Amino acid sequence: MTPHSDETGKKLGMWLFLYTEIILFGGLFVLYAVYFARYTPEFIEGGKELNRLFGLMNTVILLISSFTVAAAITAIQKKESRIAMAGLGASIACAFIFLVNKYFEWGYKIGHGIYPNSERLADGPGGLNIFFGLYYIITGLHGIHIIIGMTLLTVSLIYIKTGRITHSRFALLENSGLYWHLVDLIWIFIFPLFYLVI
Repeated sequence: MTPHSDETGKKLGMWLFLYTEIILFGGLFVLYAVYFARYTPEFIEGGKELNRLFGLMNTVILLISSFTVAAAITAIQKKESRIAMAGLGASIACAFIFLVNKYFEWGYKIGHGIYPNSERLADGPGGLNIFFGLYYIITGLHGIHIIIGMTLLTVSLIYIKTGRITHSRFALLENSGLYWHLVDLIWIFIFPLFYLVI
């Protein structure tokens, strides 16, 4: 029996998986909307506590990483494996910078007592505690997805280097790119909901 690789099936499987991810984050965004309607002043106050510059920097970083992933996929189709590996390397570096920024941002907030049920928030309005609870859950979950995406991109890079991904067989790279674009798209929603809330 000869091995068979169903590239179309792999892509369809990835789209179905991404659909479940959309449902997951969509549910969290609906939860945010419900609480925002109930605690609008507290959510606005919470948004002012977040650093918009960090949020904007991370948005730009992820947009650049999406471009370099797309460039890597185009490059492998044109048999330019070195350019593809460079694109993936740039995307992985962007993801790492994103996580470092998030680490410092979270560290600063936690260091100043801004985390769910901290003394500072427990004594304040309940809506503020909910805002930061959602902030840590949603951005934390997104961070986990960034790490998964980095892993997929790293595996894709290694597979290009070892010849397992080529111009005629690149489903893994394409699916990794789809996943990465979804992770970036989710951040495009997270950024205004938390950093630009007015």
